[in-house]
Amino acid sequence: MSHVLLIEDDVSIRDAMELVLRRHGHDVDAAGSGEDGLDLLRRPGAGGIEVVVLDLMLPGMDGFEVCRRIREVDTMPIIMLTSRGDDADIVSGLEAGADDYVVKPVTARVLEARIRASVRRVAPAARNREDFEGLVLDRAGLTVTKNGVPLAIPPTELRLLLELSAAPGRVFTREQLLELVWEHDYFADVRLVDAAVGRLRAKIEDVASRPRYVQTVRGFGYRFGPL
Repeated sequence: MSHVLLIEDDVSIRDAMELVLRRHGHDVDAAGSGEDGLDLLRRPGAGGIEVVVLDLMLPGMDGFEVCRRIREVDTMPIIMLTSRGDDADIVSGLEAGADDYVVKPVTARVLEARIRASVRRVAPAARNREDFEGLVLDRAGLTVTKNGVPLAIPPTELRLLLELSAAPGRVFTREQLLELVWEHDYFADVRLVDAAVGRLRAKIEDVASRPRYVQTVRGFGYRFGPL
C-alpha cells in the first residue's frame, strides 16, 4: 500500500478520507492547510510519501499554489480534489502540475482506484535504454535525459512518454491514452491527456510549440517522433 499525504481543510471530509485510506492499508499524513501540507513534505523522513491528494479550495495558500510548489521540488503523483467540477479550476489544476482529479463528493472506491493507478504509473517498465536522437529513455531506471542533461519528469508525464515512445509513428487517440496511462475508461476527461502532453512538451522539446517528439495528429490524437 501507499504512503499518502492528504491536504483537505474540511475536518469531516479529511477525517472520513483518512479513515477510509487507512482501512485500505495506506499510511496517511493529513493536513488542514496548504502551508501545513508543505511543512509535512519538508520534514525529515518525508521521502516516504508517494502520492498527494490535494483539495483545491484551501484557506490561505490555495491548492493551485501548493501544487506548483510541490512540482518545483518533486515529481510525485498529485491527485486534486475539486468540489464543483468547474472547467476553469480543472484546467488550472492540471496546468499547475496535477496528474489527475476527482470531483467531491468522491466515493472510497473511486479515490482508492485513482491512488492505485497513480502509484502504478511509477512502476518500472520492462525494457531498457533507448536513444531517440538525443532524447534517451531508460525504461528500467525510469530516467530521461536530453542531450546528456537529466530531466525531472513526474510519473504521469513519464508514463505517457513511455507509452507513446513504445510504438514510434503509431497514432494514439486520447481515449486510448486515458486507458493506458490513467487507467480511466473511455468516458473520462480527455483534458487530462492534453494537459499532460503540454507539460511533457515543455520539458522534452526544443520548442514546445513546434514539437519533434510528441506530435499532434489533428482529429485523431498523438504520436511519437522524431519524424
